[in-house]
Amino acid sequence: MVLIIEGLVYALAPSLVERLLEALRTMPIETRRNLGLVTVATGFLLLWLARG
Repeated sequence: MVLIIEGLVYALAPSLVERLLEALRTMPIETRRNLGLVTVATGFLLLWLARG
């Protein structure tokens, strides 16, 4: 499922991906780490809601 969504983003908006990567490159490492943790927590929450 993740590969399908990622593939769609790359296919439909490649310039958006480039801007996003540039924004990530300028962020401090701690901010990127926190963003990753929030993303993981959101993924677990969505899975939990889907199973319930």
